[in-house]
Amino acid sequence: MRQYSADLTPPWKKQSAAPEVPAEVDLVVEEVATGFCGAVVQVEAGAVTLEDRFGKHRVFPMEPRGFLIDGKPVTLVRPGRPAPDRPQRTASGSVAVPGARARVARAGRIYVEGRHDAELVEKVWGDDLRVEGVVVEYLEGVDDLPAIVAEFAPGPDARLGVLVDHLVPGSKESRIAVSITDPHTLVVGHPFVDVWQAVRPAALGIAAWPRVPRGQDWKTGVCTALGWPPHTGAAWQHVLSRVHSYKDLEPELLGPVEHLIDHVTVGFS
Repeated sequence: MRQYSADLTPPWKKQSAAPEVPAEVDLVVEEVATGFCGAVVQVEAGAVTLEDRFGKHRVFPMEPRGFLIDGKPVTLVRPGRPAPDRPQRTASGSVAVPGARARVARAGRIYVEGRHDAELVEKVWGDDLRVEGVVVEYLEGVDDLPAIVAEFAPGPDARLGVLVDHLVPGSKESRIAVSITDPHTLVVGHPFVDVWQAVRPAALGIAAWPRVPRGQDWKTGVCTALGWPPHTGAAWQHVLSRVHSYKDLEPELLGPVEHLIDHVTVGFS
């Protein structure tokens, strides 16, 4: 006697099995039913916790075909042990070198305008800079940059890179930058009034950086507009604490800093 399947669903209506994907921390997925998109922050007891770009958390069951990755359905499963040969990344996105010691400092330097700028560069690129032996020093301003470059006396084995705030056409900073013609010196910059703006608003849970009227101190205006205490030093520490990697920074800062590191280290191994 012929046996029939108890499942009478027509073959063309059956859904194909979705691939199983380990719910690794930081994996970004979209929950099918609600459209909630976020990164995995925790997995436990058949459920996954997602965090969206505003820092909001939601818990969802790990049901078959319950999530999308790049628009395609997947089934999230509890992750196993991490692969031992998976490369680790530094905050800048570079491949980490386990156990690497800091290289003896090169003769070349990177000068950064402003203490906050230097602290931000150290937080994101510090591991890379130590491996490369590049020292970052901060400048209080660029008004005397030609004299500073002359005193440093750059050369083929001692290249100099300078990161300048608010380097836009027609600005004082742009006029100073073009006056530096030394072939072993590279002056680049970002377009922001202050390096605070190089931090993506989403990293701070705000929609955008406030507009501050011309003539008003920018940092003080930002604190007022966002309802922060009028202490710019504490405000900066709050901003800096929300930066965990290059993903929290705007590309207008990422490119210039990477360019400076390449300039100072070119030709050396």
